[in-house]
Amino acid sequence: MPSEPGSRLDALEVRITHQDAAIEDLNRTITQQWGVIDTLTRQVAALRERVRDLGERPAGPGDEPPPPHY
Repeated sequence: MPSEPGSRLDALEVRITHQDAAIEDLNRTITQQWGVIDTLTRQVAALRERVRDLGERPAGPGDEPPPPHY
């Protein structure tokens, strides 16, 4: 006996509902990950700038610890 059109339609509706929920979960996860990536990108840029600034700064006599025999 062939499946009734109503039961097939119900099955498709259930499937679409589950797929919509999965898509919403994935979208939420991706949005959170982009926020983390953005934060990390800003932190890396700030660290690069600090390293560059430290590299450009001339080393003075007070910047190094005295030798061990002092």
